[in-house]
Amino acid sequence: MAKKKSILNKKSLQFLENYINNPAPTGFEWEGQKMWLDYIKPYIDEHIVDTYGTVVGVVNPEAEYKVVIEAHADEISWFVHYIDNNGFIYLRRNGGSDHQIAPSKRVNIYTKNGMVKAVFGWPAIHTRNLTNEEAPKLNNIFLDCGCNSKEEVEALGVHVGCVVTYEDKFMVLNDRYYVGRALDNRIGGFMIAEVARLLHENKDKLPFGLYITNSVQEEVGLRGAQMIVETIRPDVAIVTDVCHDTQTPMIKKIENGDFTAGKGPVLTYGPAVQNNLLNRIIETAEKNKIPFQRAAASRATGTDTDAFAYATGGVASALISLPLRYMHTTVESVHKDDVENVIMLIYNTLKNIENREDFRYLK
Repeated sequence: MAKKKSILNKKSLQFLENYINNPAPTGFEWEGQKMWLDYIKPYIDEHIVDTYGTVVGVVNPEAEYKVVIEAHADEISWFVHYIDNNGFIYLRRNGGSDHQIAPSKRVNIYTKNGMVKAVFGWPAIHTRNLTNEEAPKLNNIFLDCGCNSKEEVEALGVHVGCVVTYEDKFMVLNDRYYVGRALDNRIGGFMIAEVARLLHENKDKLPFGLYITNSVQEEVGLRGAQMIVETIRPDVAIVTDVCHDTQTPMIKKIENGDFTAGKGPVLTYGPAVQNNLLNRIIETAEKNKIPFQRAAASRATGTDTDAFAYATGGVASALISLPLRYMHTTVESVHKDDVENVIMLIYNTLKNIENREDFRYLK
């Protein structure tokens, strides 16, 4: 069977690699946001940038009825918290950074003097008591930037509050998986940008205003979405984020659900999800033969869906998730087929929403 032609072109894939490799820590997203905006500018009519850095590309800005497609731009990272007299640096989380993956990782510390290289040190195996080992914890992991004193560290421009990111870069695994740090959720920003590109290149005319939204500060409580929803005041919001591929070792499906990378987008049921909008997405998937999986949320989805759904008197909102392996590590992995299927599901759903469509259950 001939392989299906990819909807992604060379320019798209180069943007994806550059975008993933560029650091954009929570609260410091602006370089990544500039890169994203430069990429989508040919496909939009105008754009919005808010005080904290959320960027919105707008198509048909004069339209009264507004539809959002949204992802978040920020990545987890660390803050310098304490520098001891021997020049070792201790950290605080910026978002949900995983202390257990830190030992032996290379990092970049961002200072006003430029980037400072450092490593997460860890005692050699020979020096540890293997029968009673101390595990990596937030209070014992530390950075070494090659200095012998606090004064030497500070002379490099490093101070409390400097942000720290991992060095790990984008790669493709077995021509099947995109791998890198911060796929959660810059892969989402990439996918909504590709929706904008396809609409433009296919000369699709939507009957409503489309707001392609790349929000900041999701990793610390959906903060960017909470702010930008008040600015846009949309009627509909389709949010894309990542969820867990639960097929890898040590993950309990009873607790985390049964999702497989490569088997399609995951559609979530839950209180924040507007069921008429969700059913429209499901109908679109079935009509276009796009595979999908189902998930159930409890009180909240834990994504920007919640911020949109409950704002401005209620926004019809839905969540399309991308199965991802090894979340909040430096080797986050997503299946290439799922990426294309999420793009096509959002693209085709937009074409199935009518102007001024009323998604209320009772009218």
